[in-house]
Amino acid sequence: MLRQQEPTVSTLHLTENRIPFSAVYKTIGFKETGARVFLTALPITAKILEVERFTSAQDRFNITSQRSVSKALPAVFKIEMSHAERRHTINRNLERNMPSLPRGGGEELAREEQVSSRKRQLEDYLNKLLKMPMYRNYHATMEFIDVSQLSFIHDLGPKGVEGMVLKRSGGHRIPGLNCCGHSKMCYRWSKRWMVVKDSFLVLMKPDSGAISFVLLVDKVFGIKMETKDTETKHGVRIDCLSRTLVLKFTSYRHARWWGQAVDDFVRKYGSNFLKDHRFGSFANEQKNIPSKWYVNGKQYMEDVANALEEAEEEIFITDWWLSPEIFLKRPVVEGNRWRLDSILKRQAQKGVRIFVMLYKEVELALGINSEYSKRTLLQLHPNIKVMRHPDHVSSSVYLWAHHEKIVVIDQSVAFVGGIDLAYGRWDDVEHRLTDIGSVTRTFPVSAENTSEGSPAMASQSNGPSTVHTNGKSLPVDTVDQPKLKGQGKTKKTRFSIRRHLQKHGLAPADSVSSGESSEEKTEAAQDLQADVIGLMGNTRFWHGKDYCNFVHKDWVQLDKPFDDFIDRHITPRMPWHDIASVVHGKAARDVARHFIQRWNFTKIMKPKYRSLSYPYLLPKSHTTANEIKYQVPGCTQTNVQVLRSASDWSAGIKYHEESIHTAYVNAIENSERYIYIENQFFISCADNKVVHNKIGDAIAKRIIKAYRDGKKYRVYVVTPLLPGFEGNINTGGGSAIQAVMHFNYRTMIRGDCSIISQLKKEMGDQWMIYISFGGLRTHAELEGKLVTELIYVHSKMLIADDNTVIIGSANINDRSMLGKRDSEVAVIFEDIHTVKSVMDGQEYQAGRFGLSLRLECFRMILGANTDPSIDVTDPISDQFYKEVWMTTAARNATIYQKVFRCLPSSDVRSIFELDGFLSKPGLEKEEPARAQEELKKIRGFLVQFPLQFLSEQNLLPPIGSKESMVPMDVWT
Repeated sequence: MLRQQEPTVSTLHLTENRIPFSAVYKTIGFKETGARVFLTALPITAKILEVERFTSAQDRFNITSQRSVSKALPAVFKIEMSHAERRHTINRNLERNMPSLPRGGGEELAREEQVSSRKRQLEDYLNKLLKMPMYRNYHATMEFIDVSQLSFIHDLGPKGVEGMVLKRSGGHRIPGLNCCGHSKMCYRWSKRWMVVKDSFLVLMKPDSGAISFVLLVDKVFGIKMETKDTETKHGVRIDCLSRTLVLKFTSYRHARWWGQAVDDFVRKYGSNFLKDHRFGSFANEQKNIPSKWYVNGKQYMEDVANALEEAEEEIFITDWWLSPEIFLKRPVVEGNRWRLDSILKRQAQKGVRIFVMLYKEVELALGINSEYSKRTLLQLHPNIKVMRHPDHVSSSVYLWAHHEKIVVIDQSVAFVGGIDLAYGRWDDVEHRLTDIGSVTRTFPVSAENTSEGSPAMASQSNGPSTVHTNGKSLPVDTVDQPKLKGQGKTKKTRFSIRRHLQKHGLAPADSVSSGESSEEKTEAAQDLQADVIGLMGNTRFWHGKDYCNFVHKDWVQLDKPFDDFIDRHITPRMPWHDIASVVHGKAARDVARHFIQRWNFTKIMKPKYRSLSYPYLLPKSHTTANEIKYQVPGCTQTNVQVLRSASDWSAGIKYHEESIHTAYVNAIENSERYIYIENQFFISCADNKVVHNKIGDAIAKRIIKAYRDGKKYRVYVVTPLLPGFEGNINTGGGSAIQAVMHFNYRTMIRGDCSIISQLKKEMGDQWMIYISFGGLRTHAELEGKLVTELIYVHSKMLIADDNTVIIGSANINDRSMLGKRDSEVAVIFEDIHTVKSVMDGQEYQAGRFGLSLRLECFRMILGANTDPSIDVTDPISDQFYKEVWMTTAARNATIYQKVFRCLPSSDVRSIFELDGFLSKPGLEKEEPARAQEELKKIRGFLVQFPLQFLSEQNLLPPIGSKESMVPMDVWT
């Protein structure tokens, strides 16, 4: 009986000698020739450590210290195998002949000295055999020495325990689908090759080499070997959060050895994964991680694009919504090159494997058309795999969503935040309301030459118009009356943009003939769309569906990406304010591990993904995590911990995780000077009936503590002025908008549970010097008319004391925070490098990461980028809080109300007051010149949150409305 000692593979500096990680996707049947198992040019040596003999046959299966002298009974040899780097050169003139196995006879083995001679002979025999490639690579030899195609892949970490096992079917933790319990009827036994690694174990099918299951080591990982636990003779039971795996062996001793060997190996090499980490997270705190924050989508999407371009092996993407045709770099100057679908196709053609998980929405409720996104991505290349989850009927999950936004490259760079790679998200510090560019009307384009809805544009004037391209002006015939897309199409046209571009050498010659396939025609048309977008690249940022205002109108016809769906000449877009981050190394490994857990769970859950074309994913080892091939530029080192909301329905785990919630409460409780929150929702303050998360209460308690201690402490909360649902606020906004408003206001100021109510009980009106609620708004001129719109705050961020930051996908509401509902991922960053700053007038050692992020946010929303007299350095001084923050918010809000009479406003306490408020015209209608003068006094985007808006109105959905039919949990 041969069993392997702990691995002695040394770390190789010869990267060309490594087996690349991509080999995990190319495993073949164990008996097939050509599998790469061993590291080339490295010898394999065998050393016999112990020979154990038995006094009786029974003792072979029971551990004994007595030596056998009976020659009729075999011995157990303990052999250490080594496959490691050696200093000396390897002799290439290897023997070709099979060595002969030394056979014992007569009384010779009875004597102890003869045992050691036999030991030497056997060692010699094995070493000769292993030097001969023909025998070394023979499947039976490899099975005998416990190696497989996964043994020596560098990124899978140290070589672990391996061998053939019998495994029992079932034991998965699939919500609502567990088979008929412990009935033996259900079980099937199958022969599998098991590979144990430092943080997971794998089962492989020997006949095909396919990976048939991956078990991730976690905090409940454990080995049980008693019959009552395994329900089988000579069994070993392996538990984790997502499965109970039962294995069967040939003997009691065999089973004991396996159970002990697996346990020892995992405890030695995977101890970090066995612990319950801070905040109850699945991931450990990781030190000195290169980290970077992003404010708004522009730089984020550009860095994502560059990182995707650097991928060598794998790309993982999961989003609540993904738009394949989104441009990641703008303005568009290189055609389709930086469009998401083009980047992914290019990488897939290079051999990178791309895995995308999309939230499968309830189609009646949401118009994000994930089915279209999936179909579009799948047809790009076979290396792109897309899963959607959950299946609402089979999993009975109707209310909850996969909400995390993650992009992981080669498991070593991970983007985490609030920004989906989707329409409407790209924005920059300017938060523009308009995007007409040098163009004012869409032109009817001859259908034979461009696909419907290609964004061919021309500027309107009395004479012939021109389209400007790089250094060339093209005259454009504007005889036909321009029509807006969707408002009826003009049949007759004299202008074909394709022919026009060809004439000026800016498009390939016309090759779309009737003989070509429709696919080729579509592709040609799409290329042309890119050409046209390229022409307008310098003047257009948002193309087609990307120009949006979802409170005005929700997205429609997403399968026509370049068709406008709102009139950009009348309706301003709604700017999008958001926050994201990137981490590297071990922290990126942790983000990847979450993705892998969800992917593998979905594969088990949904029969359509069980085929081999949807592979199981394997986590790379933390031991190689610092070998970072590509690092995003502009990083600063911080200590990082990955956090998540996950549960049985979303990740297949036994106990739910709410580490984001725990970390938020902890950061608030331990903050000393201030907290700054930007969040899309602000729903908290537990009544333990409807709302359960503790964030609002933690804020109130922390302020009360500061008040009682007589200490200065500030809380800044920035949230959208209106929830992001389609609805006309001029008529009350509709039930969905009002329902969310009800819970936001219930957290801020209305009802006994609210933060302000809790504070008033303790300190009266003094609450105002501790906490401020704000929103963001901006204005512009559109076709000669002044317009305003709120800036949609989609961020999910907390900064405390200029040294602790949480960035992720989790909103401040129960859906995101409780763990059992929406799935989320966030990261907590703690500064390790400090810089000199100011706190309440005193010198203060601020964290480099936290301070720079707060300054970026404050400068942008308070207008310090354009007005250098605004000082945002000190976040808590009276001068800053009262004269800069509060004064700017109040002044901006007053001017906007005076000029635009915009909603929401504290002057409107009930629906009945809406008409009266709106009937009084603002300055923009009565005195446009004076309105312009007033607007010059606006600084930044910050406005006071209208705390009294509709305060006398019951905002809960009225009985009988469709919103009232859904459970209250949907809104909280």
